[in-house]
Amino acid sequence: MAPCIGIDARKLHDFGIGTYIRNLLKQLARIDQVNEYVLVCQPGDVAIVNELGVNFRAVAETSGNYSIAEQIRIPLLLWREGVDLFHAPHYVLPPLTQCRSIVTIHDVIHLLFPQYLPGRLAYAYARACLWAAAKRSDRILTVSSTSKNDILRRFKVPAEKIAVIYNAIDERFNVKPSDEQVQRVRERYQLDQRFVLYVGNIKPHKNLERLIDAFHRLRRCGFDDLRLLIIGDEISKYPALRRAVHGLKLHKYVRFLGFVPIETLAVLYRLADVFVFPSLYEGFGLPPLEAMASGAPVVTSNVSSLPEVVGDAALLVDPYDPESIADGMRQVLTDADLRATLRARGLVRVQQYSWQRSIEQVHQIYNEVLQG
Repeated sequence: MAPCIGIDARKLHDFGIGTYIRNLLKQLARIDQVNEYVLVCQPGDVAIVNELGVNFRAVAETSGNYSIAEQIRIPLLLWREGVDLFHAPHYVLPPLTQCRSIVTIHDVIHLLFPQYLPGRLAYAYARACLWAAAKRSDRILTVSSTSKNDILRRFKVPAEKIAVIYNAIDERFNVKPSDEQVQRVRERYQLDQRFVLYVGNIKPHKNLERLIDAFHRLRRCGFDDLRLLIIGDEISKYPALRRAVHGLKLHKYVRFLGFVPIETLAVLYRLADVFVFPSLYEGFGLPPLEAMASGAPVVTSNVSSLPEVVGDAALLVDPYDPESIADGMRQVLTDADLRATLRARGLVRVQQYSWQRSIEQVHQIYNEVLQG
């Protein structure tokens, strides 16, 4: 009888972890028609999950993410469904879980930046869940050597317990949009001037207030034709950013576009004069790679995992210094040779990352844990 592997897919539609889960399921369906998979998902996703293959079945679960209910209901579900191995693709591994387990810890941002959590209770929950996941799981997967070192420092687990398996980008970023698609996006968003692009959520550690400051400094140095496009969450979630824009009288030059489809995003990357990602901390950081695949020159931070991920294919700046961010943008905007070099290196760099190769490594670890 084939082993039964359970996967928590409740975050299927999230940004970062959702991308990980979607590609995990897609590649597992491609390479494994033997093992049985039980996917714990939101009720609305049951039909989607059941289309993966005959050895995949969805079980609806309504307990909320990061809730007390999931600590009890998920282990009961796994026991009821006869799961032999459970993969938690984020850091919540309920202590009552009885079967073998693998957890993916993408980063330890909640421990490094506790001020970004709603309160002390949320911090205590995150810390307890991370500790339980690191200590109780049979193996830990993470997405960069930087994250591995963070986990080792925080939880003192054996280094051999942690496997570094890199993320990769959506394949659609490798497809060149048609001229009609490009023109449609240009007209829809009225992109008739040069612009700097940022893509990602707008939580405080993404450092957008300093990016806005850096953009202001750049405009004062003669780049008054430049615009800044910020694509991510709704700006209403973080009114401090809106205040920063108005405080610097940039409301005519900074645009918050919210969420856009991948096909539109691929065009925006290609139209951008420079892509800037000044994050203070990333477990991996997909947007710089997406920009590289689309041919955009990239400026990003010289901290956390970002130098590891981008290699020599991006211009690195100090994210704590708005002048350094502004200078990085200035160099790319004024130096045609630098832009060409970054574009060429970026297209090469992004080929090193593949969801197919990464999930084959995950599948191999599944088999190793199942075999004891």
